[in-house]
Amino acid sequence: MSDVASNEVSSLFGGPAPAGSAITLYNQPSADHADKVHATLELLKAAAFEHPGKVVQATSLGVEDMVLTDLIARHRLPIAIGTLETGMLHAETASLIGTIETHYADAGIHVEVHKPVAEAVIAFVQKNGEKAMYESIDLRKACCGIRKLEPLSRMLAERSAWITGLRREQSNNRGDMAARESDDQGRAKFNPMIDWTWGDVWHYVSVNHVPYNPLHDQFMPSIGCAPCTRAIAVGEDFRAGRWWWEDEKAKECGLHVHK
Repeated sequence: MSDVASNEVSSLFGGPAPAGSAITLYNQPSADHADKVHATLELLKAAAFEHPGKVVQATSLGVEDMVLTDLIARHRLPIAIGTLETGMLHAETASLIGTIETHYADAGIHVEVHKPVAEAVIAFVQKNGEKAMYESIDLRKACCGIRKLEPLSRMLAERSAWITGLRREQSNNRGDMAARESDDQGRAKFNPMIDWTWGDVWHYVSVNHVPYNPLHDQFMPSIGCAPCTRAIAVGEDFRAGRWWWEDEKAKECGLHVHK
C-alpha cells in the first residue's frame, strides 16, 4: 500500500487500519480506477436526469451500495435511497441505516425502510418454522419472496428506475449484466459499478472514508439475512457464503434474476 493510501486509512480509523480490516486486505485499485469512478458518477447523473423524482437506489447496505450512496450524497444527486429491512438482518447491517443518515446529514440523506408485511411473515413461520430456508429451495425462495420481493415491489411501485451495486465479478450469474438494462417490469435498471473490481471498491472506501458493515472485516464479502450468510474461505467465490447449502445456479433471491 502506498504512503498516501496508508495515511488515508489511518485517518479513517483514527490510527493505522486494523491488520485484518477489509481496507487493509483489499485496497488494490485498478489502473483505470479514476475512470471507473467518473463513469459511475456520470451514469448516476444520467439516471437522475432521465427519471426526475422517479429513481431510487435500492441499497443492500453492502459495501458496493455504500459507495453509491456516498457518490449520491457527495454530489447532492436527486436520487432517493431505499433499503429492505427483512427482519432477519444482522444487527451490524441494520445499524448502517442510522449510520448513513448521520454520516450524510449535511446532504440531507434519508433512507426509506421497507419491511415485509408482518402478518405474512408470522403465517410463514408458523406454517414452516424459523429454519424453513434450509429445508428446500422452494421454501427459501418463498421466504425471500415475503421478506424481500414484496417489499421491493412497494419501493419501486411509483418509480420508473432503480439503481443497484451489482458487479460482474460477484458471480457467474451476474457476468452478462449491463450497466443499463430493464427489469422484468420494464423499469430502467442502472448498475453503475458493473465493471468495478473488489480492489476498486475498497480503494474508494479508503480514500473517501465511506462507512461500511464491519462484517466485511470478517470475510463476508456478500451479506444478506443472518441465517443465509456465512464467512467465506480463501479461494471461495464472493457469494459462496450466501445460501451455501444450495446449488450455485440457485443462488439468487429473485431481486436480480434475468427472465
